[in-house]
Amino acid sequence: MKASDVKAMSADQLADELASLKKEQFNLRFQKATGQLEKTSRVREVRRDIARIKTIAAQAAAKGK
Repeated sequence: MKASDVKAMSADQLADELASLKKEQFNLRFQKATGQLEKTSRVREVRRDIARIKTIAAQAAAKGK
C-alpha cells in the first residue's frame, strides 16, 4: 500500500483498513506460532502498512481535516 493511496482515504476508510490490517497481523502471528506461515515477508508489510495508516491519520487529525 502506498502513502498516496492512504492519503486519498477518508477517516472512516482509514479506520476500516486499520482494523482489517490488525486482524491480518493477528492471523499472521498465529500462523507463525503454529509453524504454518509461508510468506514471512507479509508480516513486515502489514506492520509497515499499519504504521503508515496511523501516521497519516495523526497528520490529518493535527491539520483538522
